[in-house]
Amino acid sequence: MKSIKIYGLAVAVLTMLLWACSKKSVDDGPDSPVTTQPTNPTNPTNPLKSDVALWLTTADKSQLFAKQSTVLNFAATGTGTQTINVDSTVTYQTIDGFGFALTGGSATLLNSLAEPQKTDLLQELFGTADNAIGISYIRITIGASDMSAAAFSYDDVPGDVSLTNFSLDKEKADLIPILQKIIAINPNIKILACPWSAPAWMKTSNSFTGGSLKPENYGPYANYFVKYIQGMKAAGITIDAITPQNEPLNEYNTPAMLFQSADEGAFIKNNLGPAFQAAGISTKIIIYDHNADHPEYATNMLADAATANFVDGSAFHLYGGNVNAIGPVHTAYPAKNLYFTEQATFAGGSFSGDLNWHVGNLVVGATRNWCRNVIEWNLASDPNYGPHTTGGCSTCLGAVTIGSSVARNVSYYIIAHASKFVRPGAVRINSDQSATLLNVAFKNASGSKVLIVLNNTSNAQTFNIKYGAKIVTSTLTGGAVGTYVWN
Repeated sequence: MKSIKIYGLAVAVLTMLLWACSKKSVDDGPDSPVTTQPTNPTNPTNPLKSDVALWLTTADKSQLFAKQSTVLNFAATGTGTQTINVDSTVTYQTIDGFGFALTGGSATLLNSLAEPQKTDLLQELFGTADNAIGISYIRITIGASDMSAAAFSYDDVPGDVSLTNFSLDKEKADLIPILQKIIAINPNIKILACPWSAPAWMKTSNSFTGGSLKPENYGPYANYFVKYIQGMKAAGITIDAITPQNEPLNEYNTPAMLFQSADEGAFIKNNLGPAFQAAGISTKIIIYDHNADHPEYATNMLADAATANFVDGSAFHLYGGNVNAIGPVHTAYPAKNLYFTEQATFAGGSFSGDLNWHVGNLVVGATRNWCRNVIEWNLASDPNYGPHTTGGCSTCLGAVTIGSSVARNVSYYIIAHASKFVRPGAVRINSDQSATLLNVAFKNASGSKVLIVLNNTSNAQTFNIKYGAKIVTSTLTGGAVGTYVWN
């Protein structure tokens, strides 16, 4: 009887071990793009060599940022009907990173998770392990955005021009703790901060909605930015860059503030730039932060040398205009940087349509137009597309939906195709563009090359990737996105 019990116990333990190993292979997520090789069915202990790793997302969602077992080896010839030539000797801008807006609502949702789940999700989003997507750039809001539960600033005491009542206490519940956890995972993450509105009492509307900054409050508002950057620094959070106003031509959001180009330029030249200089603040000042249909907003400011002296570059969204309007700003002012800082996906959108448009216009289009980053809006929302202010975006879809469980949405995969592989400090390199195979290429500081390709048709395409004298052939189904990585 004793031997039977021991045997039964051994079988149970073995069963549990087999189950655990099986579960681990499912739950651990995708493998490293370089170190893991496809299995050799004839000799499992000797994996097949693949020169190029492929990560794939398909329009029908049958593959979601999945490492492929396809063997892709370079050869002297290829069999594709098109060829994408990749040339790492021709370089363009340095890349700062890819990521999302960490809104106040996103921080609240993330912070609501139980500690083990919170830790696991933040590691997946911001870490660099095999099952992580390596977000390297985030955008946060100075005060409330429309994706906060309510509008607020850091000094809501009317007439407090000395900012005696300035306080970051409202961020200590969720945003600051989440940022501190993110920084512990990725100490080098870049953070862009921007306000949706100045404190209501500083504005002509005396409200968080509408109105513009009163000229007599330009000085106090510049000091508001100084106090903000210093306060975040005291909490261990370095703000890499700010924009003076989110969507300065949109006064209809809640919160929102109208800030015309000439006014923003005067504020930077006469107040914000000198205030940063006097306080020894090296945080970059980035202008505009709105749609590509009005690039003159930025170029008009850059034409003023006194303003441009304080400006690092210009930021764009794409709710209006064409992404190719961004590149000419670089042509006119090549010493100034370009950034892509917001684009949302919405409830009711199709996965295939959003994947195609965002990869084609942002991951490929914005970087081909000299942008150093790409940020999607926003990181997290609940199942009802909140939290948001009354009058705020009621259909904005997060990269993840946090409810009774965590669901990954289309923008998660859009950004992951770049963020995991194109690391900060990479440079964009030359690759042949095609209307049917939209693509962009990068070279990391480690030497690895990354090519992101979107099949911009409804039919499968077989094509060659040529690097130097070597060619590899691959096929993407209609609407699919592939990230190719090789050393």
